[in-house]
Amino acid sequence: MATGVMSFLWSLVAVLMVAVVSAGDEAALLAFKAQVSDGGSLASWNSSADFCSWEGVTCSSRRPARVVELSLNGSGLAGALSPALGNLTFLRKLDLSYNWLHGEIPSSLGRLRRLQRLDLYDNSFSGTLPVNLSSCISMTNMGLHNNKLGGRIPAELGEKLTSLATLWLRNNSFTGPIPASLANLSSLGNLDLSANQLVGSIPPAGLGSIRSMWLFDVSSNNLSGTIPVSLYNWSSLELFGVRFNMLHGRIPGDIGTKFPKMKFLGFNENHFTGTIPSSISNLSYLINLQLGNNRFSGYVPATFGRLGALQALDLGNNKLEVNDNKGWEFVTSLANCSQLQTLVLGGYSFGGQLPASITNLSATLQQFTIADSRVSGSIPRDIGNLVGLNRLQITNNFISGVIPESIGKLHNMIELGLYSNSLSGLIPASLGNLSQLTRLLAYYGNLEGPIPASLGELKNLFLLDLSTNYKLNGSIPREILKLPRLSWYLDLSYNSLSGPLTDEVGSLANLNQLILSGNQLSGKIPDSIQKCVVLECRMRSRERSLESSHSEPHGTYKLTL
Repeated sequence: MATGVMSFLWSLVAVLMVAVVSAGDEAALLAFKAQVSDGGSLASWNSSADFCSWEGVTCSSRRPARVVELSLNGSGLAGALSPALGNLTFLRKLDLSYNWLHGEIPSSLGRLRRLQRLDLYDNSFSGTLPVNLSSCISMTNMGLHNNKLGGRIPAELGEKLTSLATLWLRNNSFTGPIPASLANLSSLGNLDLSANQLVGSIPPAGLGSIRSMWLFDVSSNNLSGTIPVSLYNWSSLELFGVRFNMLHGRIPGDIGTKFPKMKFLGFNENHFTGTIPSSISNLSYLINLQLGNNRFSGYVPATFGRLGALQALDLGNNKLEVNDNKGWEFVTSLANCSQLQTLVLGGYSFGGQLPASITNLSATLQQFTIADSRVSGSIPRDIGNLVGLNRLQITNNFISGVIPESIGKLHNMIELGLYSNSLSGLIPASLGNLSQLTRLLAYYGNLEGPIPASLGELKNLFLLDLSTNYKLNGSIPREILKLPRLSWYLDLSYNSLSGPLTDEVGSLANLNQLILSGNQLSGKIPDSIQKCVVLECRMRSRERSLESSHSEPHGTYKLTL
């Protein structure tokens, strides 16, 4: 009988323990719910149902049932994170990403020693990263990117989270150096610290010994120094980003043998020098090569055409050499890159005639930029062959000649910049065919003749700048004054336009700036201009007129009563 009593008592104790443990997990969940507004996404969280059936909650199959996963990403949650979540000690996954949670990350989460995945990204968490998170010794993935976290990255993360495979802290406000202790994370494959305020150098030793690294991105910080040679030992690397820092040094000549799987190389916006290694052409998987805004010199390797997977190439604003005798061969070779979408060129040492071979580039090309260079010659008349272009920027060069009529074949064009050149002749009426165009900038040139009325067909245009061509003449086309989306500004100043400003100007109800100075306009300002309700300077008098003031430079026009 005593044995039966003892058995009963143990059973009772077990039942009570199950009840207590279950109540503990349920209480933690309810405490979490009490601190957030959910817009109805937690409607199932009520006492009429077992908490293991609540939305986003997963429990273990053992008894007592314990919460092992809380996944409520994109559930419209707003508010602070309850410290009570630290009581869910069997939790293996916590995913509250894509919400509007704010405040500090509770240090109590450090009690979750079984936690393997922590996803709190795309919220508004602030404060520092709790050192206690380094006690989550089972952690393999930590995603805290796109928040407002600050302070230093705790060195303890690298000392204790030895199973960590993914660490994403990008787009926060972390300061201080990159902890050298991260070199202890032998399983780390994905390290993204970009878009913070980190300083100092990339740790010179240790990181290169991590053989599993496939993504390394420290772009958009304030890092200085050189790239440690050991980092070029990451043979599994597919993405390497150090853009927008203050790093210097040279790219190793044998880089093409170091990264056989490389897809993205980002070195732009630093102080790198030396030549561009021709061995880069061996990176057969390379999709994106960003080298712009550095101090690279010498010639661009003519073998870049072997990069069959290449989609984006930025070489702009360096000291690379191109002239009429040598240097443009790489453009010809890029015709073999059938997937090329973006090509950015330029820099003061870029010179010589713009080759007609650019029109042989792939029809997949979407963006072509050549800027701030000494390149001369004319825009090739067959530019219309690049039917995939949506952005064409030929700006601040020595380009002359006319704007080719074939430019009207670029029906996908969204942005067209031809300013600060020596372009002459008429503005082609075919520009009116670019129905997707939102920006047209062709100022500081030698364009002449009337502004074509066909520009009135550009129904998506919100910015038009044809200023400072001096020889543009005739009246302002009524069709331009009726463009429905023209809102940023319309600048036709410093030309030779004449005649009145017509009543159609009142159609520009959303226009912020109307700049017409330096012309030969006459007559009264139309009453309809009062309908331009967002103009920065609005006309208040019906009797004001436009007259030339020869005392002002360039024949500036002023308003007189």
